[in-house]
Amino acid sequence: MTPSQDTFTIAGRHFTSRLLVGTGKYKDMDETRRAIEASGAEIVTIAVRRTNMGQNADEPNILDVLPPDQYTILPNTAGCYDVDTAVRTCRLARELLDGHNLVKLEVLGDEKTLFPDVVATLKAAETLIADGFDVMVYTNDDPIVARELESMGCVAVMPLAAPIGSGLGIRNPYNIVEIVENAKVPVLVDAGVGTASHAAVAMELGCDGVLMNTAIAAAKDPVLMASAMKKAIQAGREAWLAGRMQPKRYASASSPLEGLFF
Repeated sequence: MTPSQDTFTIAGRHFTSRLLVGTGKYKDMDETRRAIEASGAEIVTIAVRRTNMGQNADEPNILDVLPPDQYTILPNTAGCYDVDTAVRTCRLARELLDGHNLVKLEVLGDEKTLFPDVVATLKAAETLIADGFDVMVYTNDDPIVARELESMGCVAVMPLAAPIGSGLGIRNPYNIVEIVENAKVPVLVDAGVGTASHAAVAMELGCDGVLMNTAIAAAKDPVLMASAMKKAIQAGREAWLAGRMQPKRYASASSPLEGLFF
């Protein structure tokens, strides 16, 4: 199977790149553009409350360097701590993007951990789905919560690997596997990836993709790191498709022993 044939689907939209990227923390618009180009990402998420998408006419518009006819723009509710603010932010994004209804929902519990407020997330998701949004949802790595979000109608479940911006990698791979094995919608690791090996591990666990921002933007060379992440996602995906060998406790000779003459 070639990379162009290995697609996945979110809300009826088909994608080849399994790397989703954010747009925050870069030093300027040009670095943002170059890093995202190097990543090969097709889905780009934008924090509506922190980034100008046209709501401020006298400021640079992120869509000028990331045009919607080239990327699938994924507005997100970063910085929202309650249901009403999250819902209002998604509705603003839909207005700014001429009816675009694919959004990433996150409702945070507190400023220290940035863990999701699960109760508020469930309520906001219910409201947005009823209002016609296709909701990709940031959540914790709880398989029961993931199952509930899917059953409500979320189009993708996005469990954290570790706290947002921590770069710690996947802290609980067993929960991620449990979510993946039981989900009928795409599962995308979101938050906590720090380097290319973390992205590869997520894909080797069977995830459909990985969303990241800080791991690329906070690197010494964001453009080079974006390229590394692209390769890691591809390698991890191919390893999962190939089916890894079973680990063994003791050594096993690589060369066959049959037919030896001494």
